[in-house]
Formats: sequence, structure tokens, C-alpha cells
Amino acid sequence: MSSLSDQVYNLFASVTGREKIGFLDTSATSLYIAAAAIVFNPVFWNIVARLGKTYTPVEYNTHFLTKIFGSPYNGCYALAVTIFSIGIIRDHLYTVALDEQPVYPPLHQPELGIGLFLSGNVLVLSSMWALGVTGTYLGDYFGILMDKKVEGFPFNVTGAPMYWGSTLSFLGTALYKGRTAGVILTLEVFVMYLIALQYEE
Repeated sequence: MSSLSDQVYNLFASVTGREKIGFLDTSATSLYIAAAAIVFNPVFWNIVARLGKTYTPVEYNTHFLTKIFGSPYNGCYALAVTIFSIGIIRDHLYTVALDEQPVYPPLHQPELGIGLFLSGNVLVLSSMWALGVTGTYLGDYFGILMDKKVEGFPFNVTGAPMYWGSTLSFLGTALYKGRTAGVILTLEVFVMYLIALQYEE
């Protein structure tokens, strides 16, 4: 139950447009929409990329996206555009959810949030640079393999820099905005990526 001072502040906030103070608003629909989007993305790309995927002792058989788009590269690029687009939508829904949540002062750590966000983006962007489009967006599922294993930065820091970089970015945003909901959703991101890694390894 919120204190009288919190109630007064929130009344003032509703009139002036200032942010409300509190721990978590479980009545906000946007919270559940963001949570659903966080689940959907890795489930989507792991299911779609695996449809029709089979192995034989001699060669790798291409799946339905290759047939639809005419070549492994076209199929991979189409999947890349789709994954990138739904990622942007997920990030937008996450931001909307946080903006509709109250600020929890102990979690409002903007400097730490900025540091985590920047660190996460360094991991994500540097891994994309190292892998290229097909390496980043599941090209191996299309039979597009890299000449050699990438072992330099950021892969010498972690084996899954895109996943952990993304997780750091989510957490950084949550702390920058001071939202409990952001920390909870970040935990969901972390769990979903752990599950995805089990299927992708």
C-alpha cells in the first residue's frame, strides 16, 4: 500500500505530467504486451529458422525460406529484416511499458543505466560487425557458413555477445528510468535467451 506522501505526489504528477512514484503497476496492459513480445521474438526466429531443417551425412538440405526466396542468401536476408523489425517493435513496446510504470527511487540509477546500456550496445554492435548479416541472422541454418570461427572481440569476452549485450541494454534502460517493471522484464529477457541458447548450440 502506498504512503500518503506517495498518493499526494501521484495526484500532483497526474495534474502536472510529472512521473508517478511507486514500486510496480500490475494493472498496466502495456506491461503484459511487452512481456509477450519478449517471449515471442526468440520463439519466432527459432521456430521459423528450423522449419524444414534436416541434415544428411553428405550435405545440408535447405529449408522453406530458401525455396520461397530463391536462394539461401535471399532467405537469410528476408529473415534478417524480419528479426530486426520485430526486435525494434519489441524494444518500442518495452519503452512504452516502462513509461507507463511508476518510478521506484531506489532503482533510479541513471549513470549506471547509461553505462550498462552503452556496454550492451558495444557487445551487440561489435558482434554484428564481426559476424556480418548472414553470421548474425542465422545464416548457418541456410547452409551459409563462415570461413572460420570468430574468436576476437567480443567473442573472447562471451560466447553470446548479442544476447548478453541486449540483456545489459534492457537492464540499463530499466535503471536509467528507475522502473521495477524494467528489471522484471529484463529477467524475462535473460531467461528467454538462456532457453534460446540451449536450442542454438
